[in-house]
Amino acid sequence: MTTPWSSGKRESGSGDEKAEWNNAGDDLGMIPRWSIVLAVIGFGLMQYLFHYIMPHHKHELLPMRLLMGYSWGTLVASYVLLVGYVSRDVKLRKMPAGLWLLIVIVMPGGIGAVVYFLLRQPLLTRCPHCSTEISSNCHFCPQCQFQVSAVCGRCYRGVQITDIYCELCGHDLAEDHTPARLRAFHD
Repeated sequence: MTTPWSSGKRESGSGDEKAEWNNAGDDLGMIPRWSIVLAVIGFGLMQYLFHYIMPHHKHELLPMRLLMGYSWGTLVASYVLLVGYVSRDVKLRKMPAGLWLLIVIVMPGGIGAVVYFLLRQPLLTRCPHCSTEISSNCHFCPQCQFQVSAVCGRCYRGVQITDIYCELCGHDLAEDHTPARLRAFHD
């Protein structure tokens, strides 16, 4: 069962929680089910706390109690979803999961999450030719010199497949020798 907003598919070799996602760019799809369930439970517990456990006075306004219940419930649910996202993202980026989850959970006010997003490692992809792990912003594999993405033939800056001219130097990209696997995308 997948969530309605996730378009990524899991590759489950052993069916464990460490399944990798094909579409790592789909951020909502990276939130695990346990985190969604805990967020709903946390939201419900905040409603129960503000409407049944906390003392009510006759002069108290109902709208203020509703506002506080929904605000705190949303805050708790968002925090639980954030912890779930970090737990999945830290595994994709091959960082120490226990350390980063401890930082995100323990540091108050969401400061741990800000520190995580500032210091997280870039996503690594595999070279289709030699299977070396390379950064997603590399244009050539450092081991086998395989061209991973389209570049300008003059300034060697990254370009889009559909570009006709380089946006930096104005070079006509049609004059460059295009690798066979990139020709299918070029008009």
